[in-house]
Amino acid sequence: MNPTRRTVLLAGAAAALLPGMPAAAAPKSAAALQPYASYWYPDSLPSGTPGAGITWRSLKAWRAANDPDLAFNAASVPLAPRFTPTPANPTARTDQARIQSLVSFGPTSSNPSQGSATADYYALTHWAYIDELVFWGGSSGEGLILAPNAPVVDAAHRHGVRVLGNVFLPPVAYGGQLQWTRDLVQRDAAGRYPLAAQLVAVAAAYGFDGWFVNAETGGGDAALGADMQGFLRELKSLAAARGQRVTWYDSMTVNGNVSWQGALNAQNQPFFEAADDMFLDFRWTAGSLVSSGQRAEQLGRSRYELWAGVDVEANGWNTSVNWDAIVPTGSPHVTSLGFYRPEWTRNHLPADGRAPGEFHAADDRFWTGRSLDPSRPDATDRWRAPSVTVADRSTVTSVPFASVFNTGHGLRWYEDGVVTSDVPWNHLGLQDRLPSRRWVVHTEGRRPTVNFDFADAWRGGSSVLVDGELDQPATVDVYATRLPITGDTVVELTHRCDAGAVNVELAVATAEPSAPGATPPYTYLPVSPVNQWGTVAVPLTGLTGTVHSIAVRLTPVDPGSPVRWRLGALAVRTAPPRTPAAPTAFRITAASAGDLRFGWQPAPDGVRHHTLHRLLPDGTRRFLGGTCQRAYFVGGLKPEQGEQAARFELRAVGELYTSSDPVTVNHTW
Repeated sequence: MNPTRRTVLLAGAAAALLPGMPAAAAPKSAAALQPYASYWYPDSLPSGTPGAGITWRSLKAWRAANDPDLAFNAASVPLAPRFTPTPANPTARTDQARIQSLVSFGPTSSNPSQGSATADYYALTHWAYIDELVFWGGSSGEGLILAPNAPVVDAAHRHGVRVLGNVFLPPVAYGGQLQWTRDLVQRDAAGRYPLAAQLVAVAAAYGFDGWFVNAETGGGDAALGADMQGFLRELKSLAAARGQRVTWYDSMTVNGNVSWQGALNAQNQPFFEAADDMFLDFRWTAGSLVSSGQRAEQLGRSRYELWAGVDVEANGWNTSVNWDAIVPTGSPHVTSLGFYRPEWTRNHLPADGRAPGEFHAADDRFWTGRSLDPSRPDATDRWRAPSVTVADRSTVTSVPFASVFNTGHGLRWYEDGVVTSDVPWNHLGLQDRLPSRRWVVHTEGRRPTVNFDFADAWRGGSSVLVDGELDQPATVDVYATRLPITGDTVVELTHRCDAGAVNVELAVATAEPSAPGATPPYTYLPVSPVNQWGTVAVPLTGLTGTVHSIAVRLTPVDPGSPVRWRLGALAVRTAPPRTPAAPTAFRITAASAGDLRFGWQPAPDGVRHHTLHRLLPDGTRRFLGGTCQRAYFVGGLKPEQGEQAARFELRAVGELYTSSDPVTVNHTW
């Protein structure tokens, strides 16, 4: 890649603030109370005054006990274990290349902690192909060290994906100051690296999984290079003790200056040895990747601890990539794969065409390929989609399990098929564990289209829509699972047919398919027809062992006629749904006009998330938001006509989407 363009990409394109560029202003109505994702400088701050909406902070001075927004920013979902089912196609590998994804979800400053009132958001759903996600960003005018916001971490953890914060020391041309590098690697009187301990403490308090370190400020010397190596070694040691990881970006070399190698070699080997893995700069070649993999193995490390960078920010799936240099089809993969800025799937769409449906169509094309079916890759597609090379993973391993196919954003909010808020929204922490391979359809006839649809839902903001002129039975794979079967196991489907008529069957496989890409050995169980949205319980009577795959089979009543069928929810349970206990100590912790901060104490177990509603004077409830945290912010509230006080209800929601009794609090206008 052209070195000038590459530097601009890393330093300026991650919604970062460069010298002379205006900062995004904080929303005026929420300026006082709105919590934002955290960002810092290592120690010393820039000269001058920060721009509007920007707060300059020192990481060295940070203390969890003094962090006023910690309750809004701390993730709560633990990292889920996951397994690899039999791949959806013969070319996907189970134990070779992995994927690290560098994503900018928003600007460095003024990035809301818990979602916002728009559906125009990079609602990543293809977690099944990703091992690590880097919360990309940072700039010389705002801050250099970014902690991921809680919704991103909660969604990733639900799918078994680690999330790393970002340490970005920018090039001098974009405002980088070598002092900030020296601040990061400073030592105390005992010879320790205090900022290494601070980074580990932040990740532990915020609930994410480590750090991506990108030192691109030039002008250093060998002494600074040695200090950076010592800093990395201490960071990795402290991080490992807390279950965290460290990635080094191929930038600084052992002489302390910046020279991107595009390879693992003598110039950067000590940094690789001091970290868990390394992201190789985009200027790699086929030869440099081969030698890099060999060098890693000579060091007793895996070649797949090297991420070969692929810059997709500008062209997405139209990017020209030498795929055979990284993930050849006829021989073992050479290294792992590192995507830089795959949120292109949202950003390249026109501003008036970024509705959720359009975004997911583009994102499916990126991760699944032109065929939009990972079991049937398009061999003529120049874009070698992740599903073609990397086997998908799943975290659906325990009962109870439920999904309402919520992608984490929507045009409205639905509860039991009824709209309870018509305000567009995003909050990735509310995202369900989603189907890992989208969408595999087994049929001898016309293949229907399958996608997430936002025109209607059972709960949340989306449902699964199967749409097409069915002329033969079509089986749609929904979840790869490892769910134990007992005599009481029941699968519940909430579904509805919008057009045409189909006979619906639940498909359950208790073993893996015979080969990659083959149809699982399904047993088909009838599902009762329903009018409008309806929930049908299907006992797994006669089945034993473990559920390996769940699907639905649709058989047209009138073959060849148009069919539109929705799946709104799926649940697997062995006992009647358990209602979680209600939260306690529900209170308003701060108020400024119509901007309110709420806090509460969650019930000790069985809680998936919390929902907040406003009880209106006519007795109806309006959904205000949901979160996995123990605090929530709502801005811009106004009194209803004649209302002296607003009444709010908070509920705990369990894994099967049962809700606790409400707890209430009033706010006097």
